[in-house]
Formats: sequence, structure tokens, C-alpha cells
Amino acid sequence: MPNDQQPPATPSLKMDSAPGHCWSEIIRRPTLEEFSAAFTVDVTFDASVLPITIRGAPSIRTVFDATREMYDSIAFTREENSAPRTYLEWEGVFGGRLVVGATVLVKDAAGLIEGVRLYHSPLFLVNDFSAELLRRLAGKMMADVLGGRDPRPIH
Repeated sequence: MPNDQQPPATPSLKMDSAPGHCWSEIIRRPTLEEFSAAFTVDVTFDASVLPITIRGAPSIRTVFDATREMYDSIAFTREENSAPRTYLEWEGVFGGRLVVGATVLVKDAAGLIEGVRLYHSPLFLVNDFSAELLRRLAGKMMADVLGGRDPRPIH
């Protein structure tokens, strides 16, 4: 293969793992130290449900801890790997309604995750999910992580 071509994307389905197995294992690790071992020191996290980029494994862990309780159910449906990225598609239920999305994991040369990109759909659920997530994160993260906004609805 010429040097200017990337290898084709390959499904990660192996006999012993379902889509998202490795990522699920990382986000379920019981300690911050074990969780952080999968990431670079300056890892970034961008999500359609967050107002700004989150930096650092401890803050990413805080977000995932908050979202874990928000889904009625969630499952990965497809995984593709094309170095240095892993692409995951997922479906879940939030507030009794179907939400779908994609997660992109960007890895460095050593295989550590240096970037997480998380996208939700449809838009009305993105808005609802974001508001609930920001409400749950209030007081748990620095104020600037929340973009200086009060996540509670105005009455």
C-alpha cells in the first residue's frame, strides 16, 4: 500500500467482544487512577451536550459519572477502527425517548486517548440532556466548565 493511503477501516467485532467493549471497560473502571491510565495527561472532551471543551481525565470522569445515571438504557451498536481513531455508534433511552449518537476516540502514537468527541441526536433531546447534565454537574466542577451559565430553566 502506498504511504499516502490509510488502511481501510475494520470492524472491531472480535469473537470475544461486542461493539464498544473496550470503551465501556474504560468508563466503568472503579478508580480515577485506573480510568486516567487510558488517557493522555492533556486529554480533551468535546460533546454536543456541553457548552465548552472539558480538559483532563478527572473532569471527564465527573461528566461520565453524571451521565451514567441519566440514561434509562444505552448500548453500542457499531464500532469501526481506523488508526488512530475508534468510531462508536450507540442508541439509548433518556427520559423515555430514543436518543442516538456517535463517540469518536482519538488516540496518540502510544494508544492513549487524547481526545473524545461525543455527539447526540435529535436536537430537542440534545437540549434536554444538556440542561439535565449541567444541573447535575453544578457544584461538582469549576464554574467555567459550565460556561458561567445557570443550567436551571428560567421560569
